[in-house]
Amino acid sequence: MANSTTNTNGMIAAATQEQAQQVKSKAPKTPAAVLNTLLNNATIQEQLKSTLKENSGAFATSIMNVFQADGTLQQCDPKLVLKEALKGAALKLPIEKQLGFSYIIPFRNHGVMQPQFQIGYKGYIQLAMRTGAYKYINADKVYEGELKSVDKLTGEIDISGEKVSDKVVGYFAYIETITGFKKTFYWDKERVAAHAQRYSKNFNGAIWKTNFDEMAIKTVLRNLLSHYGVMSVEMNSAFSSEAFSAAAPADQPDNEIPAEASEIKPAEETENDDFPLLEEPISEVPQAGERAENNV
Repeated sequence: MANSTTNTNGMIAAATQEQAQQVKSKAPKTPAAVLNTLLNNATIQEQLKSTLKENSGAFATSIMNVFQADGTLQQCDPKLVLKEALKGAALKLPIEKQLGFSYIIPFRNHGVMQPQFQIGYKGYIQLAMRTGAYKYINADKVYEGELKSVDKLTGEIDISGEKVSDKVVGYFAYIETITGFKKTFYWDKERVAAHAQRYSKNFNGAIWKTNFDEMAIKTVLRNLLSHYGVMSVEMNSAFSSEAFSAAAPADQPDNEIPAEASEIKPAEETENDDFPLLEEPISEVPQAGERAENNV
């Protein structure tokens, strides 16, 4: 894992420099053309092959498909989009929105469009499954009337109450390992909103406005796994990838990746498509020794 993520900036910078040396025409390039040239670079292809083996070609194609399908993402520097996509490759998580494992999300910061790699709910489930350490993983909404008590000492919750309305009052996440360790997190809706407002760049964007419950479930599960989950190398890399993306300011120049803004035609601005981060809670995962299907 460490080898697949080492010197990503330098690798893309080298590919960009080679691309610039090969360009003979002064005609402006579209963002999609720039990204396509980078993906066809021998250095980038070798990086993908070393990480994804026979799936490298499909992943490169998926990067182009995601980029071309999102007009807002096309306003981001293609080199930065590739840099974020390579985080998904390193974790062997597909980046197509419809699959729900990971995404490249464009957001505006100080007037500059910036891509951000983000792992979906199903992505964290996938990474946890690969450890072979979990018997159960579950996360869901809690409706008004269901919550009876929260044990402050153990964290256990009693949600055996009768649902009295469709009003969501909170969210829970639960893990149980094959060794018998159990842990539950419960956050009420106000706590989730306060956490997201403080830490999420996209809190005021469409994804939180239209998919609040799904984003909230992911937030609680992610925090549970980061505090009490089995910290495999892949899981640690996943947390680091999202933490790095959330911390990097959009208007900070990347000195290791030369900009070629003069070659890129700005795409027409469009509204970013909304998408859910999960379809339904997953209550049981394969036992230890069962092989999790690799969806990349």
